[in-house]
Amino acid sequence: MKDPMRAVNDFCYRHPRFGIPNLMRYIAIGNVAFWLLGMVNPTLISYMSFSPMRVLQGEVWRLFTFFFIPENMGFLGLITVYFYYWIGNTLEQQWGTGPFTIYFFSGALLTMLYGVLMALLLQADFYLTPTYVYLAMFFAFAVLYPDMQILLMFILPIKIKYLAYLDAAFFVVGVINKPFPVNLLPVVAMLNFLVFCGAELLRRMGGGRRSSTTIHFRRESRRIRQEQAQQLYRHKCAVCGRTEKDHPELEFRYCSRCQGYHCFCEEHINNHIHFTE
Repeated sequence: MKDPMRAVNDFCYRHPRFGIPNLMRYIAIGNVAFWLLGMVNPTLISYMSFSPMRVLQGEVWRLFTFFFIPENMGFLGLITVYFYYWIGNTLEQQWGTGPFTIYFFSGALLTMLYGVLMALLLQADFYLTPTYVYLAMFFAFAVLYPDMQILLMFILPIKIKYLAYLDAAFFVVGVINKPFPVNLLPVVAMLNFLVFCGAELLRRMGGGRRSSTTIHFRRESRRIRQEQAQQLYRHKCAVCGRTEKDHPELEFRYCSRCQGYHCFCEEHINNHIHFTE
């Protein structure tokens, strides 16, 4: 069976213009605008959240305003907006514009589809926010950068993975304590996290090695440097050897987790064994 993440990368490779560049910048601007709107008139926010029944009754704008509702209407909300902007921007740089766009909107789409389905089956309405869409984004960041350290409340240094453990605990408690069908919303919203990061998460939990489909050996780095001195190209993927000269439609990035200066194409930036020297 084909790896879902590889299928996403293949799709984005065939459609290099797919995606919304700097997506989280627009989401953050919308969050700040709605935060200000909520400060002026908190009641207006209720007209922006996702309500399945009201959408079916014609209030289709909720399909779009749903993304911009901030996590918190206090000052902490602005800090949260910046935090998620930073996380999302980092994921876009790591994965590429196309895969990150798919990741963000697939989580939102799963949330909305589940809300509509439950509303129709139970004849009950729900007001949904993108809380778990952002949480899925944070979990993906934690899988990729578990040992990155941040200052909690600008004071306490803590590694990302410990925050992820804490959020996972609250996630499980919510699934257990909340009534059906609301308790399954987090699970549905996080399915895209399992698709994108499940294999990497299992590898880290098991301490195993990466799939044999990835390529990494030291002499490849030396060979690329020698070729770059002779060829008229600036970027060459350390895995597949493609360059921007032969494939101008590709995007190339440098891996921040590899030691040294190693370049990868958009297909292999998240599918390679990291250089250790």
